[in-house]
Amino acid sequence: MQLLFDFLPIIVFFAVYQIYGAVVSTDDAMFAATIAIMVVMTIQIAVQWLRTRTVNRIMLISGVLVLVFGGITLALRDPRFMQWKVTVLNWLLAIGFLASHFFGRQTLVEKFLGEAIALPQVIWRRLNFLWVANFALIGAINLYVAYNFSQETWVDFKFYGLLGLTLLMALIQGIYISRHVTEAPGNQS
Repeated sequence: MQLLFDFLPIIVFFAVYQIYGAVVSTDDAMFAATIAIMVVMTIQIAVQWLRTRTVNRIMLISGVLVLVFGGITLALRDPRFMQWKVTVLNWLLAIGFLASHFFGRQTLVEKFLGEAIALPQVIWRRLNFLWVANFALIGAINLYVAYNFSQETWVDFKFYGLLGLTLLMALIQGIYISRHVTEAPGNQS
């Protein structure tokens, strides 16, 4: 259920774009999808706050970027700004994960997964660098698709491609972790 909640904004964006794109221009479909994702992200953040009295930082950053880039997209009637949001978010994540190598006791990957599994420090660092590369690459691929293909292709890439790349990275991470996991932290003596 949490996975559906996490992916709800992109699902709504894609669905609204497809529905509106069948009856109006692609730019108008993009504007409708932009409004939809702005509303859904705002509600999603509010629901998480009301349920837990906290908001996931990545969700909050993404929500702020959706509101900023979505607002610029709507104000200037230029869909490119919404397309940039994906790159900006991924590059901010890459910078954040990279910075965690130099600041703090743990990398971000270790902070997210360290309570569930135990890995040697060198493996945490490699895994974190893998995520840095993943986010940097996704940001670059997004710009390539946005500037070299049609808006419809970009929307399909945003839905299918980004979800697919994220799931592929999670699979690669799982395989890599399975080769190096030592012992669950709760089982340590």
